[in-house]
Amino acid sequence: MSRRRPRSPVMIGLIATVVCVILVYLGFTKDIPFTKPFEINATFQSANSIRPGAPVRIAGVDVGKVKEIKPQENGNGAVVVMQIDDEGLPLHADATAKIRPRIFLEGNFFVDLKSGSPSAPVLDKGDTLKVTQTATPVQLDEVLTSLQGDTRQDLKDLLDQLDVALNSKPTRAQNRDADPSARGQTAAESFNDAYDDIPEAERSTAQVLDAFLGTEPGRDLARLIDGTARTTGALIQDEAALQSLITNFNGTMAAFASESANLRTSVRELPGTLESANRALASLNEAFPSTRAFAREILPGVRETPATIEAAFPWIRQARPLMGEDELGGLAAQLAPASGDLARLTDSAIALLPQTNLASRCATDVVLPTGDVVIEDEFTTGVENYKEFFYVLAALAGEGQNFDGNGMYVRFQTGGGSNTVSLGSASTGTGQLFGNNVAVPLGNRPFYPGKKPPYKPKADCYKQARPNLNGPAAAKSPPTGAAAAAAKNALPLLRKKLRPFGSKKDGAR
Repeated sequence: MSRRRPRSPVMIGLIATVVCVILVYLGFTKDIPFTKPFEINATFQSANSIRPGAPVRIAGVDVGKVKEIKPQENGNGAVVVMQIDDEGLPLHADATAKIRPRIFLEGNFFVDLKSGSPSAPVLDKGDTLKVTQTATPVQLDEVLTSLQGDTRQDLKDLLDQLDVALNSKPTRAQNRDADPSARGQTAAESFNDAYDDIPEAERSTAQVLDAFLGTEPGRDLARLIDGTARTTGALIQDEAALQSLITNFNGTMAAFASESANLRTSVRELPGTLESANRALASLNEAFPSTRAFAREILPGVRETPATIEAAFPWIRQARPLMGEDELGGLAAQLAPASGDLARLTDSAIALLPQTNLASRCATDVVLPTGDVVIEDEFTTGVENYKEFFYVLAALAGEGQNFDGNGMYVRFQTGGGSNTVSLGSASTGTGQLFGNNVAVPLGNRPFYPGKKPPYKPKADCYKQARPNLNGPAAAKSPPTGAAAAAAKNALPLLRKKLRPFGSKKDGAR
């Protein structure tokens, strides 16, 4: 039986050293080698006395611990590095973290972590929660520091005045200016009545607040807070300017207070103004789609504008000499006197054109439609009366022609006969004029009413009624006096003579 070879003392010492190193590492680091836990960072305004090793809890259950606290780069906050166990995963982008005390008021802080909504993206190792997603508790010393003696007195005065404002009865002048529904009520009673309208107002307020979130709630709110912080920092740096701002603001508020009646009237007019503004904004909103479509359609033309301008430069260089004094400039100087006369003519035409318009409307609405009427009498030709006028001109032209070169003339046969006809009063004032006629007059057409129609030079022609050329006023009047008696005796004889020819009409031109 062979004896086992003893181990080397050096090997035994080396193994013992390695085991001791592993045990020491595990004892101090409390981490398993070759594994890296899930870590996330959270930026706080203040570390608030939290220590490494403090627990991290979700819904009261420990899911990790604080590994490290370090200052924020390029900022005044603190970055808390947290190790999260598998039980606390996954964490989402809208997760929040708050430092809370485990003992009432002070001491033994922990991180209260909320994993966020499932719809948000999942956080990876090394991601950071922004300062807008973290919060620290208010310490008792901060409350006591804020409420110094003068501050507490101001707070007391504020509460006293608030009590007076809410519980004081209104005066007669205040009742006279107040809304009828609030007369005789204290501010507290009116505020209680306002609860009836608060739900609708809160709904509108919620819509406004939702709009304030912006299109990117995370980034927009962060940018707003960052901008507010920079503005506040700039105001703090210049205390004199800040003091002037507050003084001017106080003066502005005093001016508003001195005009409280006018301001109250303006506030009462505000609902109607807002309704008009809403309608205007709605119309503007409806115009946006077409405006956007126009903007999209015009983009190709806008892109071509630089090339168009570049292409127009040669034409501009060639056209510039034509615009000079020797060319277009000289022509403009020659046309200047005519331009002055044209301007004066235009001014005169401004007064002429309304009269021309009235004459055109008279011709369109009255004269031309009247000329289109067919005169229905015993001599009718079946055509419009304006054509009959031109027929007369053509007949006179044919009747008056001759061949001796002495011009046109019309032949008339001398009158005479046994029938006496009155021609009316003479213009010379010699009395009635009478004449002799071979045939008996059968009457006048149109009927003479015994007086001239009224003449109204200021009445618009186009507003006048069109004459009824075939109505009662256009009827034939019977003969009067001796002519009427002769016509009465001659009519049966005339009918008897005309009966063999089958004619029943009597009349003559």
